[in-house]
Amino acid sequence: SMSKNDDTALPSRYQLIYAAVLQIPAGKVASYGDIAAMAGLPSHARMAGYALHHLAEGSPVPWHRIVNSQGVLSVGKMKLGRENVQRELLEAEGVVFKENGRVDMKKHRYSP
Repeated sequence: SMSKNDDTALPSRYQLIYAAVLQIPAGKVASYGDIAAMAGLPSHARMAGYALHHLAEGSPVPWHRIVNSQGVLSVGKMKLGRENVQRELLEAEGVVFKENGRVDMKKHRYSP
């Protein structure tokens, strides 16, 4: 768990993560690790998850475009049963799901 000392560093790091998520275009997805790397925080995939979990309601940051590296809708799960919302938002943007309910990463993974 995070120590108190880390708190001061968090907001600016979260901003870097949000800025990276804002670069993902409609119809594409990225993994937590992808986003952390884009934000200049390689190996901080878990922090990317925390940052998305702490997004304010109505934020313009497209949290729904972030999935785990296997294409699983994990942000939606963290957001209290929002997997269905996440899937609907992605499908509306043309993202294709495989029969197992995962995003087709070969087709939709964003590469900066």
